[in-house]
Amino acid sequence: MGDRTHTHTGAAGRAATADRPASVRNVVLVGHSGSGKTTLVEALALTAGAVNRAGRVEDGGTVSDYDEIEQRRQRSVQLSLVPVEWGGYKINLLDTPGYADFVGELRAGLRAADAALFVVSAAQEADAVAGTTRAVWEECAAVGMPRAIVVTHLDTARTPFDEMTRVCGRLFGGDDPDAVLPLYLPVQGPEAPDGHSPLTGLTGLLTQRIFDYSSGERKENPPAGDERAPLLAARNRLIEGIIAESEDETLMDHYLGGGDIDTTTLVEDLERAVARGCFHPVLTAAPAVDGARQGIGTVELLELITGGFPSPLERTLPAVTTPGGAPRPSPVCDPQGPLVAEVVKTASDPYVGRVSLVRVFSGTLRPDDTVHVCGHGLTDPGHRARPCHDADVRVGALSSPFGKQQRPLDRCIAGDLASVSKLGGAETGDTLSGTGDPLLMEPWTMPDPLLPLAVRAHSKADEDKLSHGLARLVAEDPTMRLEQNDDTHQVVLWCMGEAQADVALERLRSRYGVQVDAVPHRVPLRETFASRTVGRGRHVKQSGGHGQYAICEIEVEPLPPGTGIEFVDKVVGGAVPRQFIPSVEKGVRAQAARGVAAGHPLVDVRITLLDGKSHSVDSSDAAFQTAGALALREAAADTRIQLLEPVAEVRVLVPDDYVGAVMSDLAIRRGRVVGTEQAAGDHTLVRAEVPEIEIGRYAVDLRSLSHGTGRFDRAYARHEAMPPQLADRIREEQENGTNGT
Repeated sequence: MGDRTHTHTGAAGRAATADRPASVRNVVLVGHSGSGKTTLVEALALTAGAVNRAGRVEDGGTVSDYDEIEQRRQRSVQLSLVPVEWGGYKINLLDTPGYADFVGELRAGLRAADAALFVVSAAQEADAVAGTTRAVWEECAAVGMPRAIVVTHLDTARTPFDEMTRVCGRLFGGDDPDAVLPLYLPVQGPEAPDGHSPLTGLTGLLTQRIFDYSSGERKENPPAGDERAPLLAARNRLIEGIIAESEDETLMDHYLGGGDIDTTTLVEDLERAVARGCFHPVLTAAPAVDGARQGIGTVELLELITGGFPSPLERTLPAVTTPGGAPRPSPVCDPQGPLVAEVVKTASDPYVGRVSLVRVFSGTLRPDDTVHVCGHGLTDPGHRARPCHDADVRVGALSSPFGKQQRPLDRCIAGDLASVSKLGGAETGDTLSGTGDPLLMEPWTMPDPLLPLAVRAHSKADEDKLSHGLARLVAEDPTMRLEQNDDTHQVVLWCMGEAQADVALERLRSRYGVQVDAVPHRVPLRETFASRTVGRGRHVKQSGGHGQYAICEIEVEPLPPGTGIEFVDKVVGGAVPRQFIPSVEKGVRAQAARGVAAGHPLVDVRITLLDGKSHSVDSSDAAFQTAGALALREAAADTRIQLLEPVAEVRVLVPDDYVGAVMSDLAIRRGRVVGTEQAAGDHTLVRAEVPEIEIGRYAVDLRSLSHGTGRFDRAYARHEAMPPQLADRIREEQENGTNGT
């Protein structure tokens, strides 16, 4: 890497295609928001000849052609695929959002990729590498995915490159920081008036050559004499790091004995170590300036991708089963094998309709093929399981997405990615396979959305389109969950955070023509009796002809939490005829469901029917239902009704440094910490019980409190009595129509 003759095939204006899996590289770019991932993708596309000028494709569209929401906010909110060609290889660059709310797009990119580029910005403080970035690094490490690191923004750096490499070694190297080392050192020009030094080139540590970009073209020069001393120290450390990961155990003895190791041997060992996921090189890159054809470091980065990152042939593929769950042999990345592919992303196009981004793991996918679509959704705690859906679907057109263009493809072989139109009702996570042998791939997990967004249609016209728009929205982004709450009668869209909620509302308006209003989210409260009481229901009406006559007397007493409603018959002497006792119970239960004070369901009481009266002609089922309801309302009027609030079991996983702050915050939220336990990687798991009213925005607040490093999950535990002062405030808000529990 660095001593090769770099060649590439210009791909501007046509689709990059792959003839064999060995010539494909699928690379996902990961990094915090603002780290420069999209700019780096554009620079790589320019260097590879996929575009004619920085950030633009030939027809005037941008490489990072996201929807209008992102363009206004200058923030990527969805996965973008940019295929380029370099040195006979097809490279699928998967640009992911850096904002934590859009982790679903990130996980789709990880599923589709075989290696990852972690992009970190030197323009931020050294310790500002987002916790989410470190968490993704650990995920990749768990599955052995090869990784490299790219440092950006050196021209406006707050942190020098050598300090950034030490930070990366500490954060990403774990117990072996020598597995995270630079391949090149930056060459920076004179300091500008603003105090920053422009990046002008790179020094290759293995080749000991300077690659000078100051003229706008990459030129190779030997280092000057005064540059050799710091170069040798970094070079020796890199060589030792490569040898430590080498499969040739004789190299270390040879090196320690003072022998020279051929550069070619070092490069080959480096590439093997990178491909195995045990060595993680650090590079730097900057976009082209002043009309230059190549960005600084982009050639070196493309060489690393093609030489060091593995092909799809080297990836262990996900397990497969039959739709019924019977295990099947794992697929092999073979274009001639049986078809096994997966929908990794679903999007909507205003002209084409639903478009699916598909990764082909085995076989070859062609337009007009008939395939079997099978799936049961992605796995996560918040998505309710649904039956596996099976259908034979005829594939529409295949294309390679590039900005606003969709470049037609005649096939997509094993290891490659393509956009597929008209794939029926296929959803993210669904498996495509042959019609004669349906298969189902092991799904990947998605985090549970924990921020509720209650919405209602802005007008009657919007109401007719709301359900369709919400369904399309959730189908596109599986990290969102739609809930129709039977208790509060609200439509709730569960999101990962505020940014995703804002994007969801804007997409409803701009894509699906649905204007909605966000309303305060209400938690499902309950009511119960605070003490024993009695009530009498009298429903007597005589209006000529057949009248209505029913009288009943009941006793109501509280029961332990979680008991529900008990109905007991203690009528003696036939005061209430036996055929009408079920009518009283029906009326009582119907009134309990409607509530007796603040309109919340009544729970945890025993209702005993003691006495009553009937009429031989005018008594009826309906009359005794009404009398039962009236009796319960009268009983409620003579005693104090307690409001019960739902309490959630909350588990918060945070680094040890934030445990104190998290526990203090939970106490402010009326939470009870029930235990803590040490978790892996200097993390602590805090278990607490917290009223749900207090954690409506906890997904946002915890992210701020822990600087993006904390995670939590929640599960309903029970309903408990609400403090009287809070209950009074909520009743007052309900009376004024402003309740937002």
